[in-house]
Amino acid sequence: MNLAEILRFAVRGLTANKLRSVLTTLGITIGVASVILLVAVGNGASAAITASIQGLGTDVVNVSPVRGGAQGATTRPLTVQDAHALADPVGAPDVRASSPVVSTTATAAYGQTSYDVSSVIGTEPGYFTTTNRQVADGALFTAEDVTQARKVVVLGPTTAQSIFGASEPVGKNVLLDSIQFTVIGVLQTKGSTGLQNADDVAIAPISSVQNSLAGYGALSQIAVQANSADSVSLAQAEVTAILNARHGIRAGATPDYQVQNSAQLLATRTSAVSTFTVLLGAVAAISLLVGGIGVTNIMLVTVTERIREIGIRKAIGAPRSAILGQFLAEATILSLFGGLLGVLIGLLGSRFGFAGIQPVVVPSSIVLAFAVSALIGLFFGSFPANRASRLRPIDALRHE
Repeated sequence: MNLAEILRFAVRGLTANKLRSVLTTLGITIGVASVILLVAVGNGASAAITASIQGLGTDVVNVSPVRGGAQGATTRPLTVQDAHALADPVGAPDVRASSPVVSTTATAAYGQTSYDVSSVIGTEPGYFTTTNRQVADGALFTAEDVTQARKVVVLGPTTAQSIFGASEPVGKNVLLDSIQFTVIGVLQTKGSTGLQNADDVAIAPISSVQNSLAGYGALSQIAVQANSADSVSLAQAEVTAILNARHGIRAGATPDYQVQNSAQLLATRTSAVSTFTVLLGAVAAISLLVGGIGVTNIMLVTVTERIREIGIRKAIGAPRSAILGQFLAEATILSLFGGLLGVLIGLLGSRFGFAGIQPVVVPSSIVLAFAVSALIGLFFGSFPANRASRLRPIDALRHE
């Protein structure tokens, strides 16, 4: 009995009970599609985070507070004076600019429209250059606006659209937590990381934000810009030295702040997302395994139902290899068909965004998922196929 005849008998056996065959492939289909989609979502999140961090520029150093403080030293919050001290051309010659940042949230109101702004930032004009934010409409606030604590605000495009719709926002007044601010500009689109929308932001002078919204507490961070990408390490060392002196951090003690450059931040975020992607893939692999168990279950039922058929075929001379090959071929065909359908569904589903993340399909995940589906057919189909091939003709013919 040649391979073509074995495949013909296998296809005939599968089409004899179409509904059962379809339901059996469904588990494999869901498993393969899940692997492709979840891995694509994880890689999409990683790509979005990478683009967002790289968009800040390769010359940015971020200083943020750390809870717990230094050992043997008094814990001090980051202050505006700390930020200004870092822009010392003598003590930090490799630092171009240093901007204090206060971050809070607020409810914006205009007319009958109310919108919760996810990030209201109080800072100084240098922040826009440091973070590579450019204005699309209107203008940015100035150092005089900061000195005079003027209640002016620059909105991200998402915030502006949510509050004002299609109307022109520049020149209009908006209430932030019932405090009136005048919109003087709208930023260019930055994009979303999936976890945080960089366009859903309102940026105002730090003095007005502290006066009206956030209070005069600790800074959320200090954004530092180095003279160039090549001098980031030098700038980071200078920032550390100045803050250690100002905060009384002794040698070997744990500082009450942390300094990270874009490369370090990117490595940390990428590592976290990679772990998340592996976990998603593992969950999807479990569903693929469950689908394989379903193949075994259905094939065992099929063998039981067709015992007399097997006995007749063996009685008229069908070799054991033909019976083994037929049932193994049936299981493999089910798995391959389910795997192919799962690949198509996974590719189709990856065209749609999830929670602001655009999935990025990894070719290796397609190859791996499809190959695993084929191996599942061979592995999980081998037991029922072997059981069918070992039946004695006389026992099979006597089976009721």
